[in-house]
Amino acid sequence: MARFYPSLDARHRAFIAAQKLFFTASGTADSRINLSPKGMDSLRVLDAQRLAYLDLTGSGNETAAHLKHDGRLTLMWCSFDADPLIVRAYGRGRAVRRQDPEWGELHRHFAALPGERQIIVLTIDSVQTSCGYAVPMYAYAGERDTLARWAEKKGVVGLLDYWREKNQRSIDGLATDLLENT
Repeated sequence: MARFYPSLDARHRAFIAAQKLFFTASGTADSRINLSPKGMDSLRVLDAQRLAYLDLTGSGNETAAHLKHDGRLTLMWCSFDADPLIVRAYGRGRAVRRQDPEWGELHRHFAALPGERQIIVLTIDSVQTSCGYAVPMYAYAGERDTLARWAEKKGVVGLLDYWREKNQRSIDGLATDLLENT
């Protein structure tokens, strides 16, 4: 049975820290829902009410567009080992970019990764746990290095060009403001 909590407790934090994969979900009233898997040790629990992940360059920038226009964000983790559990954090998110005053303070929580685009911060409204009994068991085999190699090959100028071409609007035409004030 699902249970709700007002914030992350020590058990939730330990579970999140042990996961190699998490999912983000966002949308607006008039957009498609975006659901994305994330990995590469890019998530940090900042405190009981805040999570942040280092968002890397991708083919779209849906989450940033949705947060700018709506703000709702859900993060989810599920166990793929013998102890079944699903944890969801619901709340309001925002994108923090290099030019924003708090970038340095947030970025210090992460190892540098190629293709860093922004940091997404979630302020938690509620946390939900559920059983995960139907989630299959999988063994972790390691991280893919494909995105890192691609970003390194692009370089700083190539990534900026890519952001201009592919990351300024969502698939539904919503502005992301990725390069605003750069």
